[in-house]
Amino acid sequence: MEKRTDWYEHPEYYEAIFGTDTVREADFLQALSARHGTGGSQWLEPACGAGRLVAEAASRGMKVAGYDISEAMLAHARKRLTPAERRRVKLAPSRMEEFFVPELEGRVDVAHNLVSTFRYLDSEAAALAHLKGTRRLLKPNGIYVLGFHLTDYSRSVPEHERWLGRVGKDKVVCNTHEGLPDRRARRSPMRNRLRITGPGKDWLIETTWFFRTYDAVQAGKLFRNAALRVLAAYDFDYDVNSPVARGSRRLDRVFVLQPEPGAVEQGTPEKTSAPKVMATKKPSSTEKVTSVRKASAQKAKPEAAPKKKPARGNS
Repeated sequence: MEKRTDWYEHPEYYEAIFGTDTVREADFLQALSARHGTGGSQWLEPACGAGRLVAEAASRGMKVAGYDISEAMLAHARKRLTPAERRRVKLAPSRMEEFFVPELEGRVDVAHNLVSTFRYLDSEAAALAHLKGTRRLLKPNGIYVLGFHLTDYSRSVPEHERWLGRVGKDKVVCNTHEGLPDRRARRSPMRNRLRITGPGKDWLIETTWFFRTYDAVQAGKLFRNAALRVLAAYDFDYDVNSPVARGSRRLDRVFVLQPEPGAVEQGTPEKTSAPKVMATKKPSSTEKVTSVRKASAQKAKPEAAPKKKPARGNS
């Protein structure tokens, strides 16, 4: 067995597990923009990864800007675009807390980062810099659709998810472990193991990191400090007609954020001292995983997959 340590260098296997619900997510984003925003065509995806949603949005006629810290992911994203889509897409390498393009300032209709990538920003300064920078790119009535799991600090047992997928003749088994949250340090330890077996191949790719933690109060305070107001909140079922009820105990949240009226800043974002942010995604919950937008990738699914994504918590 060959051991490796950087799953970001293998986007085809990453997406076999994590490339979920692309069409449904794009439908959801368009519906949110029509209901809460401008309904316009300029989209932005922070931490766009291997570009599944970039490609889907471009195929619907959107103009798309995306960025990611992983060059391997960006290369994969560029390869999946058709010539017509490439004319509508601009991709760039960047950290989440540093991205700024002057020509996009005040012109973005929809920014989106759906599945917990935001929690890789492991300090309040980095998270705030990212939110402020994204806010400056939005139109006054534009929206930032931000999804991540809130934290239950009373949780007493680790969480574990196991996923299965295939890429061509290769079998992919993914095990993700989240340890107990540390309220004082505002983080929880993460470990992911990808086991890939196939003809002439037996790999184990193990990656560890920390996710920043947020309860509802901490998230609300951060949004206010970034001069973003919460227009609505949903869960990872992506049903625009079913916003999260006040007082819900579900922890999977998709926040629809919009700039506070009059929130205007000039100049480029200040750099923070935060460590490197790996701008990629963690699976949201045990769910049915659709095939990635790649001819050799086959349908991936978790063991005993339910019809809908269960939340981490009960409503």
